[in-house]
Amino acid sequence: MQDYLIYNTLTDFVRPDAFHADYHIHLLCKGGKMSFGCNSRQFEVTAGCLLIWQMTTEFTNISSSEDFDADLLMISNPFLGRHNPELVWATKGYIYIKEHPVFSLDPDELELISTDFKQFHQRIRAPRTLFGEEIVGSLLGILLYDMWNIYSREIEKAEIEDITSRHFLRFLMSVQENCREQREVAWYARELGLAPKYLSEISKSITDRPAGDWIDAYAAHELQKLLADQRHTLTDIVDAMHFSSHPALTRYMKRVMKTTPSEFRRAL
Repeated sequence: MQDYLIYNTLTDFVRPDAFHADYHIHLLCKGGKMSFGCNSRQFEVTAGCLLIWQMTTEFTNISSSEDFDADLLMISNPFLGRHNPELVWATKGYIYIKEHPVFSLDPDELELISTDFKQFHQRIRAPRTLFGEEIVGSLLGILLYDMWNIYSREIEKAEIEDITSRHFLRFLMSVQENCREQREVAWYARELGLAPKYLSEISKSITDRPAGDWIDAYAAHELQKLLADQRHTLTDIVDAMHFSSHPALTRYMKRVMKTTPSEFRRAL
């Protein structure tokens, strides 16, 4: 399976539901219409709409007009994990999009997202290059920042209205601040005044991932930054991440990142 694909519904004769099991789908509609069911609601996609289908969300009653014209950007979950530029905003977007997969763009927003999609078309359809993944990963970061900026006002409203989302985002912000030192769910639950079981239930209900996975994701992100800087010795990293020893760091990386510190650095 490829990490990323881009197609057009008319010129490539494809439909998004054929890819939903394997990819996160970003769809920019240019004409015609499509409808589908999600979370007991019915949605319609028309020209000027941006649609995000997350892999973990179920969709039903999918239909589209014969003239449905849309660009489809498909991103695999591993590729998204490697190139996601910011985790707190990623989760804010995840929470919002889970309930609001279709977003109507104003003319300026449409021009911005259309430009992003054109860049993907140019790069993905071009012959493979030495730094092809890095280039597409950088384009993905730009698209995500543009999307989060567009969603930001509605996301902030959702945070105020949804206490469960607010608890979860407080958890993520605490993890971002403390994951170099604290990597236990119970510690974060105490900081938030929540029961560990309740915190885990919140995380599962919102993201289909346990709270411990998010702690590990943030810690792995910090480890990657530290290891990428060759000025840091392994002893420096052990101290910075508050591991008890070099073997403890190695065991953690093998469990969470499926690699060792030395293997990670050799692959840079």
